[in-house]
Amino acid sequence: QVQLVESGGGLVQPGGSLKLSCAASGFTFSNYDMSWYRQTPDKERDLVAFISDTGSTTRYADSVKGRFTISRDNAKKTANLQMNSLKPEDTAVYYCKASYFRFGDRRNYWGQGTQVTVSS
Repeated sequence: QVQLVESGGGLVQPGGSLKLSCAASGFTFSNYDMSWYRQTPDKERDLVAFISDTGSTTRYADSVKGRFTISRDNAKKTANLQMNSLKPEDTAVYYCKASYFRFGDRRNYWGQGTQVTVSS
């Protein structure tokens, strides 16, 4: 059974930090690219950060560059998002996503999301 379980969300003051984790099971984690998305009630789900299957490539939304860092540990089957210098506009539900596309076979898996609230 495929599972992605996010953790680490919560309430933090502006300027603070949080580290989100995504624990994977039920599939070959090292074959999948991993991404973090976020969504607020009034917006679509937007890409925040991406890391390739080997970890050699990362990409970030302009709004989080220099503040957020995505990483992964293929041995532990986890993907992480370190969030520093948090702003109120970072408030959202954060989702991790596992993506696979090879030889015409496309698979996407999503976690259930974790709430991040940045407020004083």
